[in-house]
Amino acid sequence: MATDYGQDYGFASGSGFPGDAGAPRNHRLPAGVRAPFEARSWREFGYVLLGLPIGVLLFTYAVTMVSLGAGLLVTFLGVPVLAATLAGCRGFGAMERVRARALLGLQVADPEPVRRKKQGAMGWMGATLKSGTSWRSLLYAVLQFPWSVFSFVVAVNFWAVGWAMLTYPLWFWVFPMYAGQDGLQLYGDETHRVYLDNPFEITLTALVGLLFTLATPWIIRALTTVDRLMVHGLLGPSRLATRVVELESDRGVVVDTAAADLRRIERDLHDGAQARLVNLAMDLGLAKEKLREDPQAAAIMVDEAHGEVKTALQELRDLARGIHPAVLTDRGLDAALSAVASRCTVPVRVEVDLVERPASAIEGIAYFTVSELLQNVSKHARATSAAVEVWRVEDRLMLQIVDNGMGGADVSAGSGLAGLAERLGAVDGILVVDSPAGGPTRVTAELPWRSELATK
Repeated sequence: MATDYGQDYGFASGSGFPGDAGAPRNHRLPAGVRAPFEARSWREFGYVLLGLPIGVLLFTYAVTMVSLGAGLLVTFLGVPVLAATLAGCRGFGAMERVRARALLGLQVADPEPVRRKKQGAMGWMGATLKSGTSWRSLLYAVLQFPWSVFSFVVAVNFWAVGWAMLTYPLWFWVFPMYAGQDGLQLYGDETHRVYLDNPFEITLTALVGLLFTLATPWIIRALTTVDRLMVHGLLGPSRLATRVVELESDRGVVVDTAAADLRRIERDLHDGAQARLVNLAMDLGLAKEKLREDPQAAAIMVDEAHGEVKTALQELRDLARGIHPAVLTDRGLDAALSAVASRCTVPVRVEVDLVERPASAIEGIAYFTVSELLQNVSKHARATSAAVEVWRVEDRLMLQIVDNGMGGADVSAGSGLAGLAERLGAVDGILVVDSPAGGPTRVTAELPWRSELATK
């Protein structure tokens, strides 16, 4: 629940403006001119240069060991050789992830480990041969070689030709005649020779070299993009393993959220309605004792107890509404969200465009998402109006809450919005916050659509 707008709407300490700690640097030169001198370009060039010898090593190892293992399959020796080959490819894959992380800044998680069902050498060999990660590492070792040859040739030639032509005026000035030649020879046969030896040709050569030099970092960046895809796709965790990790994390969020809700309900019951009911029982007991001695005092005590009953009933209604409101079950999102909007301190326009009702679980999450966001608007947004829109797009339920408050919301700042995003993520939902400083704030939530009829 919201306690502070700056926390629940996730204000960040750095706004990204110049002078902030996390603000991006402002460069006077455009990116195209800076690229040949940036450290990133040289790191990517170094990655391409290292790629060729590493590619030769990986390809030689993979082809040799696989050929040896396949040839020995007529005997039992082929199985351990192939298992050792795949294990070695996994080791090379770990090395390549480190190289990509150091030179390309590519963060790739380690793939799932080999899970053996049986202990011993046979269990390890069987698990290694069945592991998809092992075979993807082998495929990387085979494919990386031809690509590294191509990228090496392209990068080195463009880089060498570009800098050579760009610095040609300097070399011509230092060596106006080298080895009996008048300049850089472009063409020559038995009868004709063409040299770059006059100011116009030298200047034109330098300009062409400048174009090559400026274009080379971007060409290398395009080449390393393919390397990024190969490392991420073949040496990282598989989609299935990533999905399993996400589901395990989402399950943890659901369990933690359910436990927190149970604790909240227990605390609200203990501190609210339960305490009032205990006091009510005590007051009624005292009134019973006073009934014969002092009927007037007993009547006053019964009247006070009647007021306590009303208060306890109201608290129980509020608690039940916090668990799952009856209006949501009986009449759906339109009526339930209208009831929430009526309790907001600012005028709220509600539009629900749904032909059918979603599944009750999705409907409940949508209700509490809008409810929590409207509480933030009501308490902390300093808004004068708000709007709630709900509609369906194919297999997604869309929620959008807009207010004209002060803005500045940031879901990445570790706040109530971050907790709400985690709850939505637990059911494959998405929370997107657009809240520039000064407003307006636009929060869009997506939930998977499951029909109520399909769940029955």
